[in-house]
Amino acid sequence: MKREIEQQPEALRRTLDAVLPELPALCRLGEQTRQVLFVARGSSDNAAVYGSYLCEVAAGRLATLSSPSVATTYRSRLDLSGVLAVALSQSGRTEEIVQTMAWAADCGARTVAVTNDAESPLAEAAEVTLCTQAGVEQAVPATKTYTTQLAALAVLGLALCGDDQGFRAALHEVPDAVEAMLQPRGDFAEMVARLAAVDGLVVSGRGYAYSTALEVALKFKETSYRTAEGLSYADLLHGPIAVLDGDTPVLLVAPADGPVLPGLVTLARRARELDSATLLLGGDAGLAAACDASVAGPQLPEFLAPIGLVVPGQLLTEAVAVTTGIDPDTPRGLRKVTQTDGAE
Repeated sequence: MKREIEQQPEALRRTLDAVLPELPALCRLGEQTRQVLFVARGSSDNAAVYGSYLCEVAAGRLATLSSPSVATTYRSRLDLSGVLAVALSQSGRTEEIVQTMAWAADCGARTVAVTNDAESPLAEAAEVTLCTQAGVEQAVPATKTYTTQLAALAVLGLALCGDDQGFRAALHEVPDAVEAMLQPRGDFAEMVARLAAVDGLVVSGRGYAYSTALEVALKFKETSYRTAEGLSYADLLHGPIAVLDGDTPVLLVAPADGPVLPGLVTLARRARELDSATLLLGGDAGLAAACDASVAGPQLPEFLAPIGLVVPGQLLTEAVAVTTGIDPDTPRGLRKVTQTDGAE
């Protein structure tokens, strides 16, 4: 896992080189559709949360995450005319995702696949395929396949924004910003020690970074078997904040700027009042001052920050697993390609 985390800058450079030429095809699909439907599971579903914010905040398109069981279990039929269905699967071989994309097309949707395998069933079935260039990922927890999915979705967002030149220029800065994250700056060792000493935590963010909170929480579950709950800070305040105490820390994830920061400062202060250790990935100086320990995030605009922000989270989860004597590469009960609904 650690080696594959370190491979992400080059994987991102290869991915951008591979998928940017698909911009004209994506722009044409964007002109022919109004809404976006994401089809995914697991880490890919967390990537889709990022994609939905890009579509709605940056591109002004209504976006939603699908419930694949509508297609595969209930076999309902919907009118998806005017919808762009974007299916994500690192292997391209998760049968439920392949079936749901085919169902969406049959219901009238146009289709895009995001996968790491150009010869997979998902890639072959889609009208346009954004093939990430992560290379073979040996560890079960997704790292480089996740960040390259985010990069592919950023290219989709670029297309839906009409190939905005400021967006494009910022996108080219991403690999270098991710490379800078490989040597965490700040209280990394302290945060590892604190999290290795507890059985559970809450991971919280909002807006674009909500996807990062979900993914980092998933990585804690997969790699070190912590009970980790990923929540929007708005949802956290609506009741779940009651779980925060001296035995349950909160890990905040935040971009370096943007409208979500004031609310996170308020949440950090509230958590400390509850004696919960308050830890931070990213954010600005004001948010860091409100927390007990922090690690710096990427110098990227908010709409691209999740691609870099997840990297110190990956490193943190890997380090906690190793510290507690768990091999993060091969979590118990998991396989690289997951099938659902009894499919094998």
